[in-house]
Amino acid sequence: MLEVAGLGELEERAYRLLVRAGEADVADLADELGVEPERAARALGSMCDTGLTREVPGTHGRRYAPVAPEVALGPRLVRQQETIDWARQAVEQLAEEYRASLRRRDADWLIEILPSRAALREQVRHLQNTAREEVMYFCRAGHVVMPSQDNTEELEALGRGVGYRVIYERALLEEPGMVANVAYGIKLGEQARAVRSLPVRMMIADRSAALVPLVQHAAGVTEPTAALVRGSSLLEALIALFESQWERATPIRFLEDGQVADPGDACPLDADELYLLSLLVAGVPEKTIASQLGLSLRTVQRRVYHLMRLAGAQTRMQLAWHAARERWL
Repeated sequence: MLEVAGLGELEERAYRLLVRAGEADVADLADELGVEPERAARALGSMCDTGLTREVPGTHGRRYAPVAPEVALGPRLVRQQETIDWARQAVEQLAEEYRASLRRRDADWLIEILPSRAALREQVRHLQNTAREEVMYFCRAGHVVMPSQDNTEELEALGRGVGYRVIYERALLEEPGMVANVAYGIKLGEQARAVRSLPVRMMIADRSAALVPLVQHAAGVTEPTAALVRGSSLLEALIALFESQWERATPIRFLEDGQVADPGDACPLDADELYLLSLLVAGVPEKTIASQLGLSLRTVQRRVYHLMRLAGAQTRMQLAWHAARERWL
């Protein structure tokens, strides 16, 4: 058991006997261990040299007592743990070099094909559960793997500090329940933006792996097919695609009362008004906003008119232009 601390089998037995007895001479220890006195003497001499035991005065020759375990064995275990940690780091580095070499020589290590909805769903959850820094999403209308409401992995990842940047397609925001679902994610820390349309569904985790559906609707095909793309120029291109769409997308805002993105901006809108404005600028129809927020269409129109008066705008296009100029979003 104590081999990890550098003790041999006989030394461990001798040390345990000394701990229980308090002290002993060579003859007593040899008798208890069932070995010759010469062998017991050599073991005790080695243990004294390594700090496991010490000599104590005796009336009938030399006697030995154990050094306290935390003093004798503690530093050994610390050194052993450090050695293990260094070895683990070396193994991880070698493993990464091995994977990089395989990726250069074998395209299967760059792109893995996921042939079914179950395999795709498993990877979506795995990438989020193992993410450490950031997840980037293209969310198009009509789910392929699971509804957004079922993506509990995002909530757990946000809870442990993983950043989320999500771009929603306008049509998705018009689906029942999505406005409230997006608002909940934003309150938990998600950064959300919206665009008229997205070129593809996509998820990128920690800039090290991307998940892209390949075949969704084709004659005779009932299961979606996706690609898991690992570190490569293709992955870099997908990251660049996300960043370019992110720059063009409209921020969706839903903050606590009194909080705005930039304290230096004199934004006259409260949290509800900011959220309504961000949905309008994203192109979500007033009727859809009213339905999803549980408001009457007349109430939404009255609030939109209020925003237009604050901005001095005659049309919704002028309202969007004023909001952009004044950095309300």
